[in-house]
Amino acid sequence: MLTKRKSRSVAAVLAFSGTLTISGLHKFYLGQPLWGILYVLLSWTPIPKVASAIEGVWYLAQDEEAFDRNFNLGKSATRNSQRVSNQVGAMADAMRELDALRQDGLISEYEFEQKRRQLLDQIS
Repeated sequence: MLTKRKSRSVAAVLAFSGTLTISGLHKFYLGQPLWGILYVLLSWTPIPKVASAIEGVWYLAQDEEAFDRNFNLGKSATRNSQRVSNQVGAMADAMRELDALRQDGLISEYEFEQKRRQLLDQIS
């Protein structure tokens, strides 16, 4: 869960649910387990419930970019999808060029297969 992208709305729902049930679930979700443990340990006081409500409002008040900066290591979902689509397009172009070289007889079937596997290995 530490490497998955965190949702601002899920964090807010977990924070608000902490005002009624167990406080600190949003901290575990956001990859802050020490804060989560502290919230659970202080659950007999009203402090974590108030803090959870304040944090829930704070999460909703932030725009997606600010939330990503704070909790997703600055990685925006749109930026990542654009980067992936650019990589796929570049890979498709490279495969087309490689196939054209093979069809023109400039590289052998063996060389084509080697280069194709190298390109595919770059993806994973």
